[in-house]
Parts: sequence; structure tokens; C-alpha cells
Amino acid sequence: MSSFYEELEKRGEELGMAREEMALYAAKRQGEFTVEDYRRLPDEVRAELIDGELIYMEAPGYTHQELIMELSVELVNYIRANKGSCRVVQFPLDVQLDCDDRTMVQPDLCIEILSPSTRKKDCTLKVQKYMNAGVREYWIVDPDKKAVITYRFEGEDIPGISMYTFQDKVPVGIFEGSLEIDFQEILGRLRFC
Repeated sequence: MSSFYEELEKRGEELGMAREEMALYAAKRQGEFTVEDYRRLPDEVRAELIDGELIYMEAPGYTHQELIMELSVELVNYIRANKGSCRVVQFPLDVQLDCDDRTMVQPDLCIEILSPSTRKKDCTLKVQKYMNAGVREYWIVDPDKKAVITYRFEGEDIPGISMYTFQDKVPVGIFEGSLEIDFQEILGRLRFC
């Protein structure tokens, strides 16, 4: 039994799930799950589905949530001030990237804030998935290393990759650099716990 199944069983028992419900997941192997299986997960189980694999996610920590809020405010204020048509929504929000029934992700604002349980997936699998899906820009924010990596996928065969620290102002490429996120200012407002 993989760690996903062990976690599902533990969570299922905590939530009062019947063994029969959990058996539905044990009958399939990683790589065989579909969006339908994903949608049958209990609301309390946080997971993503990537290429038929259900990947368990821990609840985000305080710093993770605080960064999402700060970045959301920056984006919303800019969009409103410029009468833009974009919308900013926070997770959990299911996003089906591929035109199949084997991938469903939950991005943090199409900016991923790394956590121990999502680090590897966000830095490898999701970069490729977002690029293949036509996402124009993808950010990875690493609160532990106080770093930001931006990927520009638009109009290029090879993504443009830039690296920043939390001491930098990071330009938002889809707004042609007219919005810069001042991570030093955000850092001053965060309470790293």
C-alpha cells in the first residue's frame, strides 16, 4: 500500500468513511485513476490527480496561506486599478489542464507556493503540465529559501526562466512588467511561524 492509500485509510477512518468506499481506491493502481475517482474523494482529503496518479497534499501552513493572501491582494489591486478583466481566485479550485480525464490540479493563484508535500511535484510535473496546457506564466514561490522562480511560456519553445529573491521586485510578465510584486515589502508584512 503506498503512502497515498495509507493516508486515505487514516483520513477515511477519522472521517467515518466505510471500508467499502476506501476499497474503491485500493482496487486501482497509481496511474489508473480518473477525474471521476478524484471527484469521489471526501472533501476533507486534499489531493491532486496528475497523469492518473492521486497525490495526497497536506494542509498548507500559515506562511503559505499568508503568501497567497498577500499575492492575491497585489494582483486584485492592480487589476481593479487598471480596470482589467482578469479574476483572481484562490484554491481549492480544480483546474483540468489536459484534454483527458487523468489530470486535475489545484493551483495557488497559478502561482505555486512550495510546501514540503508539494515541492517536487510543483517544480517538475506541474511546470510541464502548465506549459503544455498553454498557461502563459507560472511562478514558484519558495518561502523556505525566500526565492521566486518565474517561467514565461508564451510564444517560446523553451520557457524563459528568471530567478529572484525576496529582496527583489518581480515583474509580472503577462502585464508586460507594468506590475511588479515587491517581495521585500511582502516579507516585511509576513509573520514566519
